[in-house]
Parts: sequence; structure tokens; C-alpha cells
Amino acid sequence: MDITTQAVAATAPIHLKSATGDLLYSNGDTSKPCRVIVYGPGSEQFAMIESRQTSRVLKRMADNDGKPSAVPPIERNAERAEDLSAITVAFENFTYPPAGDKQGAELFQAFYADPKLGYMAQQVMKSVQDWGNFKPGSAGN
Repeated sequence: MDITTQAVAATAPIHLKSATGDLLYSNGDTSKPCRVIVYGPGSEQFAMIESRQTSRVLKRMADNDGKPSAVPPIERNAERAEDLSAITVAFENFTYPPAGDKQGAELFQAFYADPKLGYMAQQVMKSVQDWGNFKPGSAGN
């Protein structure tokens, strides 16, 4: 067996759900799922985010005489938005009007930072940490 056939895809789509757990579709059209395309745990982009998160923890400990410290919720949410925006490739079949003309990382970060849509950022964070979502052949599904 060629073990490389088991390599995970670099990116995968994450199908967004409503706050009640229903899958979201653009205007109810099931051929247009509302998805976020993200880099996964086997990608260089994801590795950079993990490195940045570790650096934050170490800096906080150094700033607090080597003791762990809790991150205030506002700061934690801002960091999560920054991290998720760095591993997001695209949005599919949905818009985020509050971001105005922003594109790319700025658009993604605005979306993830919206506290009223925080459950969606949590969905993406949870999904991106599951290697199974990036199984061979998962990209583009």
C-alpha cells in the first residue's frame, strides 16, 4: 500500500449551521451550501497559527511571572478571529454586509469577530481541528 494515499487535503469546506444546528444554504437552495473553505491541520498555514498561539501563551506566562493567566473574553475572541482569518481561503454562497467593501483576511476577521455570530466561529474552529474533515478527497466536497 502506498501510504501517501492517506495524506490529508490542505483545504476543506466547512458547511455552516444555524444556531439551531440546521445546515445553511443560500436562499434555501440546497445546491448552494453556505461554506467556509479553510486550511487544515496538515497545512503550513495551520502550523503557523499553532506557533502563534504557543507564542501568545508563553508571552502571557512570562508577563505573569511564569504563571498561567486567563485571557479576557474580548481578547480571546479577537485572537480567535485573527487566527481563523489567517487559515480561511474563501466564503462560499454567503456575504457579510457589515464588513462593507472589505475583502480577504479583513472580511474574514470581521465575520469571525462578530459576537452575534460567534457560534459560527466556534463551528469553524472545531471543524478545522478534526483531521477527518480533511481526509483524502475531501477538498471541494
